[in-house]
Amino acid sequence: MTLISNYMYDETIPFEFMGVDHFVSIVVFIILCIAIPLFAKTRLNEEQQHSVGIIIGSLVLFSYLSWVLLEIAGGTFSIKLHLPFHLCRAANILVFFVLVYRSPLAYEIVFFWGLTVIHAVITPDITQGFPHYHFIRYWLSHQLMIIAIIYATFVYDMRPNKKSIYVSFFSLIIFFAITIPINLLLKANYFWICGKPPVGTILDFFGPWPWYLIVATILALIHFYFFYYLTNYVLSKTSK
Repeated sequence: MTLISNYMYDETIPFEFMGVDHFVSIVVFIILCIAIPLFAKTRLNEEQQHSVGIIIGSLVLFSYLSWVLLEIAGGTFSIKLHLPFHLCRAANILVFFVLVYRSPLAYEIVFFWGLTVIHAVITPDITQGFPHYHFIRYWLSHQLMIIAIIYATFVYDMRPNKKSIYVSFFSLIIFFAITIPINLLLKANYFWICGKPPVGTILDFFGPWPWYLIVATILALIHFYFFYYLTNYVLSKTSK
């Protein structure tokens, strides 16, 4: 038990913003965003494509569930810290239903939630560097999640539409509203509603509490529109 908890919170190899580990992880992410969907689309049949999708979706879900299980095994699990009330964790669960069951509703929601997480790729809120478990977990739960959404779009031929923007945004508001009483009840800080992350992130540029919540919400909707039009543009070019 002690060995697990000591390892989980060991910061012997600290994460360095835009250090070698961070930079390489971004480069690998960009390459795989193109390579995996392209290979699956051009070289695999439908059954094989779905098999790859199941693997990707399962790895994304595993990134969250394995963390919870290790915290439980190490005796450090906390309902204030490890429940799925952060956006990326909820999205990790939804991605599984998209890639494994091809759920249209889960896709509509997570398409925009997941792509907005791109900021977390650039400014990760982790303290351990490669090859620590938390570094790899973070990569799977963020970078691979985005790859999964791209995979569903270009390989499964699932598509967002205008309505999807509002479905996803109002789902985000509902998720936000549910998380507020959870935070009050548990005296937690899920979804960073009560304060910013303990490490530097893009939220630092959005002003103090509670203004950064308002700014982030407005920017989320703008991002939803941006990713919708960007996706349609890319699809129009690749379909020719």
